[in-house]
Amino acid sequence: MNTNSLTASLLSQLQGPGVQQVSQQLGLDQNQASQAVTAALPLLMGALGSNASQPQGAQSLLNALQRDHLGGAGSGGFDLGGILGAVLGGGGGGAATNGAGILGHVFGGQSDQAAQVLGNKTGLDSGKAGQLLAVLAPIVMSFLAQRFAQQGNASELGQALSAEAPPAAAGGIGSLLNAFDQDGDGQFGLSDVMGLLGKR
Repeated sequence: MNTNSLTASLLSQLQGPGVQQVSQQLGLDQNQASQAVTAALPLLMGALGSNASQPQGAQSLLNALQRDHLGGAGSGGFDLGGILGAVLGGGGGGAATNGAGILGHVFGGQSDQAAQVLGNKTGLDSGKAGQLLAVLAPIVMSFLAQRFAQQGNASELGQALSAEAPPAAAGGIGSLLNAFDQDGDGQFGLSDVMGLLGKR
């Protein structure tokens, strides 16, 4: 993984107390949680990169970051403890902490299938994988809001996210991300998921 990437930067901030809180929430040991988070973050970032690869997709994402997620960034920058506490505490943040709602936009309504794919790669059952994605999605959005929303540059956001998907040669999650658009229609849909599951 590129150590300067958005994924690597966020992952480094999540290691330690962040992963520990996630592991307790999901009932995983810390090592298993760390491995799962390490697999899930590129999946989320790569899917966002796919969505933002078109100018209107990047602009829509930027609009969502500005509308719903700047508050979680805090005036002093990315407030991981605050956003993680709000997400794990179940509440109060509206769209900013609605992990399932965010996943619905990120994966185009195919969140359950994405969780199943992640579960297949990490050994988690699809329920736990789905919970993990729902916990991480608001954190990813808050992180991106702190990085990009105040500048308001959709093309910069799109370019940064487009670099997040690991190459297919990396195997595992990398090849999974590159295989998202199985049918070449530019959308991650059910036919794409079925293609992915067939390649396990």
